[in-house]
Amino acid sequence: MADMSPLFRRSDPPASQDRLVTLVRKPGCHLCDDAQVVVEKVCAELGVRWEQKDITEDRELYEKYWEQIPVVLVDGAQHTFWRVNEDRLRRALTG
Repeated sequence: MADMSPLFRRSDPPASQDRLVTLVRKPGCHLCDDAQVVVEKVCAELGVRWEQKDITEDRELYEKYWEQIPVVLVDGAQHTFWRVNEDRLRRALTG
């Protein structure tokens, strides 16, 4: 039998409760409202935590994403911007 030492095993994906989706948005943004509906739905289905951050209250986020909002981050990494695809977000959180 082959040696299955931990060094060669593929790590398990993070558990859903360990994941975090961040929606970077601004007030009055209809695309942000649309994105929030998708994020809320997918995260509720999968038991994933999510948060929203207002780009107008965070200079660093503003400088990084002002042309792309809404922006969705998964575990701190940019997943998408402008339009959120429900199936793509679900795959990112389960794969």
